Amino acid sequence: MKIASRMAQIAPFHVMELMARAQALEAAGRSIIHFEVGEPDFATAPPILDAAQRFLSGGHVHYTAALGLTELREAISTHYSRRHGIDISPQRIVITAGASGALLLALGVLVNPGDEWLLPDPGYPCNRHFVRLLEGQPVSLAVNGDTNFQPTATQVEKSWSVRTKGLLVASPANPTGTMLDSQTIASLADTVARRDGALLVDEIYHGLTYGVDAFSALAISDEVFVINSFSKYFGMTGWRLGWLVAPERHVREIEKLAQNLYIAPSTVAQHAALAAFEPETTAILEARREEFARRRDVLLPGLKKLGFQVTAEPQGAFYIYAESSALATDSTLFAQHLLTAAGVASTPGLDFGINAPQTHMRFAYAIERDRIEEGLARIAAVL
Repeated sequence: MKIASRMAQIAPFHVMELMARAQALEAAGRSIIHFEVGEPDFATAPPILDAAQRFLSGGHVHYTAALGLTELREAISTHYSRRHGIDISPQRIVITAGASGALLLALGVLVNPGDEWLLPDPGYPCNRHFVRLLEGQPVSLAVNGDTNFQPTATQVEKSWSVRTKGLLVASPANPTGTMLDSQTIASLADTVARRDGALLVDEIYHGLTYGVDAFSALAISDEVFVINSFSKYFGMTGWRLGWLVAPERHVREIEKLAQNLYIAPSTVAQHAALAAFEPETTAILEARREEFARRRDVLLPGLKKLGFQVTAEPQGAFYIYAESSALATDSTLFAQHLLTAAGVASTPGLDFGINAPQTHMRFAYAIERDRIEEGLARIAAVL
């Protein structure tokens, strides 16, 4: 049987193959420093675990509504009010099977075959692949350090065609860790709205910012779609739980799609997440955020000292997107060499788009500071 033609345009996650090699080396006894993993290394916060265990002890683990637990939707609404001063109706909040589930639902109700969607490049690879899965056409917007690796309204205007239906951005962004300020978000939202398009904003790294608070696109308009997650700031990656805030008139269509795609989000994860907004949990998460900031402050100058160039310093997430052209002509080969020669795993730019991937690499600071220092020393020895 023939494989669907769309699969030719859906690339593998190349970093997963590098991770497999790193794990094989570890299994053989090698010590590996993991700069490639985009996942917090902390254990799930105890109040969240306690909430899950209390729920499980009752034994009644059944489906919830496709839109998620009412209590959790209300808790997220309260979170927006307290953290951002934004009044978001719980009716607009959809609990999803991870942020990936939220992205799939949003695009699923918006993308028609042949529609073009604008996406910053470099950017998270699944975004363009989801557009392609739904028979849309992802269009790359080449961004660089001059604009903080974020698109501008002028760039969107120039790239918009009669087939363009939407723009998908992220703040803080993966792989760059850069953010959109309120003025830029407002200008992007206005540019898209004047063309009757849709604006999707990935805010899954909200909370993990350093020296500045993230601005939510929900403060600009009720017409934007915002994706968030319990994975990054809340440290619940393996629980696979996220949420989507959508214009209210779209919620029924999103609900129908969720019912068909996965019936409902994880019931255990939802009950656990009810504890994510408790003061005790917040204190733990804020201490971890401060530790991420300290890790960034070790890795960032360390990479620069080695000869990497960082043209836009990260303000959020836990990534540094560094130019490696002064050290190697091919970042993929360089990453492979660092792994085998130094036991250092990093992510080459190949995963993040077609905008100069061979001269860029992503380093994640989701490991302890002494391991970061050791990784830098190993790279220095190889160089």
